[in-house]
Order: sequence, then C-alpha cells, then structure tokens
Amino acid sequence: MFYRLIKSYARLAIKLYCKKIVVNKPELLSGKGPVLFAANHPNSFLDGIILTTLLDAPLYSLARGDAFKNKVLAPILRKLLLLPVYRTSEGVENLGSNYVTFKACQEAFKAKSCVLIFSEARCVNEWQLRPLRKGTARLAFSSWQEGIPLKVIPLAFNYDRFTFFGKTVHLNFGDAIPPLITGEGNPTGKQLKEFNDQLYKTLDPLVYKAANPLEIKNYFPKIKSGFKSLICFLPGLVGWLVHAPLFFICKFYTDLKFKKSDHYDSVLTSLLLITYPVYLLFFVVLMFQIIRGFSLLGLFVLPITAWCWLQINHLFIRNSS
Repeated sequence: MFYRLIKSYARLAIKLYCKKIVVNKPELLSGKGPVLFAANHPNSFLDGIILTTLLDAPLYSLARGDAFKNKVLAPILRKLLLLPVYRTSEGVENLGSNYVTFKACQEAFKAKSCVLIFSEARCVNEWQLRPLRKGTARLAFSSWQEGIPLKVIPLAFNYDRFTFFGKTVHLNFGDAIPPLITGEGNPTGKQLKEFNDQLYKTLDPLVYKAANPLEIKNYFPKIKSGFKSLICFLPGLVGWLVHAPLFFICKFYTDLKFKKSDHYDSVLTSLLLITYPVYLLFFVVLMFQIIRGFSLLGLFVLPITAWCWLQINHLFIRNSS
C-alpha cells in the first residue's frame, strides 16, 4: 500500500520535473516479469525513480548497501522495494549479505516481478558506458540455475543535462539476452566475462556518447515554439513566482551539501518531491486567509502553473547555445 501510494504521487510529480520522457519500446512498460533490467547509471537514484513511475508492474531496485546503515531509513527503503547490494569498498564483511539480496531478487522473479540492477555499479554524471561489474552476470546465472525463465533486458538512461530543471530523458531498451545455462556449481570467470561482453555489446549502442552538454544536444532535437508556448507563457510566469521560494530553498541546500556530487540532481529532485505537498498545502492555507472558498482550487491550479513554467523554461534552455 505504501509503495503504491508513493508510486502514484511520483508519477504525477515527475511530470513537473522532467519535461519529456521518451521510450523506444513502450510495450515493455506494460509487461510482467521475471525481468532483470540491466542498466547504465548516469544519475543516481533518479534513474530508478523514473523507471518505477513508468512501469505498470512493481519494480525492485538494487541500491548501494551503505544507505541501509541508518536504522530509521532502512525499513522505509525496503518498503519502497529497494534492496541493498554491497561492494568491496563498503566492507568485505558485508559481501555475504549480497546472497540474501540475490535470494530476494529470485523470489521477486518467481512472483513475475521486475528488478533493476545498475551494471556499472557506480553512478557518474557522464554520457558514456563504463566497464560492467560481475553482479549482473552472477544474479542472472544464479536465477537461471534455479530454473527461473529470466529475461535480461539492457536499458540505457540518457539525459540531455544533469543539473537543470526540466530535462528530457530517453530510455532505450535493447533486445533480451538469451539464457546461458551453466548447470551445477558457480559460473566460471570465463562465463561471467562472456555474459558481460554480450551485455556491453548490446547496451553500448543504446547509450548516447558526448564529452560535454553541447555535444549531447545532437541527440535531442530543438523544440519548436508554438501555440502551446503562447498559452503557457502567462500562467508559467505565475508558476515561477509561486514556486521559486521552494525551488531555491531546495537548491540552496543541495548546493551546500552535494554541489560536487554525482547525486546532486537526484537529491534536488527528491527534495522537491518530498517537500512539494507540504509547500502546496501551506500556500493553499495562505490563500484561504485571502479568498476563502476559492482557495481549494489552488490544489489543482498551482501544479498546472508549475507545469506551464516547465514548458517555457525547457523551451528557452534547451534551444540556447
């Protein structure tokens, strides 16, 4: 219930943060598992949030293990279907916990659910595919050995930018990697390498390549201003005035704590998602002191003005040189 509620809210809220999300194979969004999405990882937990909002089925996501050290936060993360995965850098003593996570993934597969794994294992804000770790191969082989008809589907997240409001995101799905049955025992190093080579070969063409924001614009065509832009202009200005205090407060905190971090964009997005309902309620209560009965309209009108500002903002920034 908690997961469904948060997912429903995130589906609406993400439309106020991402101007456009384009999916090359939208039919995959309505399918069921068992599916392992093997993805690149350019934008921290925003990658997982976006895919979660698009999929009809529940999505389990593998997240860095140190996020689960907080005893208050850990139960909430698990309710959001996040599962911990540990790297050597987070302590060799924690690596055994990965087997527990793999078992949880296999139970999700048996229930025909989907799992998202970031095959690079580390988030970096850049436009290229980095070397793949062996975790994806190990999870796939262990599931096939259990007789699970798992489909491994490569997925590339592509962003037109990382640090500005109103971005465009392209999700490129590749063809499923066929099962590579290994029989009894653990897969050999050669088999793991063969799997990674095949995954890399399939995933790499789906990832946009660019050295800087100017080059990445070649993958995202300019937006034509039209009638919609004219309609959105005035309510968009109202939306900017109304929402600027919240945005700049969240941005100030994110700049202070995460300015040089690859988690910057995801942290800013999450802060806005979490605080917006409170801010919206506060603004409606304030309106009630002025216009009384019509104040409840703010619950619907204010998000619309925010959406209008997103259209104008994206048009100017996206088409700028």
